[in-house]
Amino acid sequence: MANFYHLMGVREDDFHLSHRFVTSWLLPPLLLAVLRGTVALYAFTAIFFKLGWQGTHGLADANDSDLSYFTNLTFWGIAFYFLFAAIHTYLYARRGYAPLDRWPRLLQALHSLFYTTIVTFPFLVTIVFWVLLYDGPWFPVEFDAWSNISFHALNAIFSTFELSLPATNPPPWLHLVFLILILALYVALAYLTYETEGFYTYDFLNPATGRGRVAIYCAGILAAIIVIFMVVWFLIWVRKRFTRTGKKSRADMLNARYGDQEMFQTRR
Repeated sequence: MANFYHLMGVREDDFHLSHRFVTSWLLPPLLLAVLRGTVALYAFTAIFFKLGWQGTHGLADANDSDLSYFTNLTFWGIAFYFLFAAIHTYLYARRGYAPLDRWPRLLQALHSLFYTTIVTFPFLVTIVFWVLLYDGPWFPVEFDAWSNISFHALNAIFSTFELSLPATNPPPWLHLVFLILILALYVALAYLTYETEGFYTYDFLNPATGRGRVAIYCAGILAAIIVIFMVVWFLIWVRKRFTRTGKKSRADMLNARYGDQEMFQTRR
């Protein structure tokens, strides 16, 4: 079981020694917490504003099926991830230790996987929307323009922030298996939505367009998530490699005083 947790990213280097999920190679923990909190605030504001606007403009049915769309599920994930990441980072900045340190290993493994979804799935959403779904012209309604920029463009910017600034390690390769499994489960949800509500969340999943066509789209998305994962892994590896100074990374040195606080509190 210990080997499984290690393969899932539960390592001393991540949670207990360098606190990589709550530190940055560039920013002090408190500033990182503020920026993460700002992203969380915008994400939740965007979600509830969208639901409120649709509910007051004759689009209440769209709210009923909101969680049937992978885009929306991913954006909810962004909102909750940045909220809890901000809380954990703030507590680390104030106390010298993060609640993540004391979580059971299963929850630490799930947090590591959650992080991987945040730095991969939003890129998939952005690529699929602008390459496959958007066919122009630009949205004549300002709300539609704002909504699509927020949910199909800013989401990728949030992911870029999270893979570039924190001191995280490259995601474990086992996470790729879980990403593919999550996508497969979403396809099941999409067909369940059709059976229960009578519509396809994405037209390319409609067998009426040709089963071969559906298979090609699914294979393309599978290939896309594999490529995205590999690119993200490489970018994080590069970031980690070029933010090292000797045997210690800049993150280790920048946050050394927080580790000292933790040792002091533990001994006391």
